[in-house]
Amino acid sequence: MISYIKGAISFKNPTFIIVETGGIGYKVNISLNTYSKIEKLETIKILTHLQVKEDSHTLYGFADGAERKLFRHLISVSGIGPSTAQTMLSSMSPEEARAAIIGENVAAFKTVKGIGPKTAKRLILDLKDKLLKDGGDTALVAAGVDNTLRNEALSALVSLGFNKIQSQKVLSKILKEQPQVKTVEELIRLSLRQFS
Repeated sequence: MISYIKGAISFKNPTFIIVETGGIGYKVNISLNTYSKIEKLETIKILTHLQVKEDSHTLYGFADGAERKLFRHLISVSGIGPSTAQTMLSSMSPEEARAAIIGENVAAFKTVKGIGPKTAKRLILDLKDKLLKDGGDTALVAAGVDNTLRNEALSALVSLGFNKIQSQKVLSKILKEQPQVKTVEELIRLSLRQFS
């Protein structure tokens, strides 16, 4: 198995890169998460996962070990192939995916193409314990403050008559862009400005 490739990036776009090493160009499929971390690099040491099928050998690349480990967990679930796992890691960060699985948040996967409610439930059922063993609970503790704030602000916005899905998007955006927000009141105030 190819564990990593080190070389010059001869081509780069948000879905794959070509890494040249030893006179050979390797096409490596990547997520948007990895792309955002390597976008400015010219040379790279990219961690890889080789997917072998009867008719193809496909390389998937990752900026760090945590993303690769999560990718491998995802593809171990029945019904989730490498391209769906890659799409998931493009739609949400590995930390968000981990928190959604550990927190049994089925709704978080609605935005991911190819993952319906049944698959999301299977994901949670199959991976929750594995991710907790991997130390996923520490990521959840860090996200715990955000989750409490988010949930309280969400219920307040919904009771004020705002659309739940729209509110979730606004809250996620604010918490991502302004991690210093520490009170529900402040979060609601910022959300209301987004809606006006």
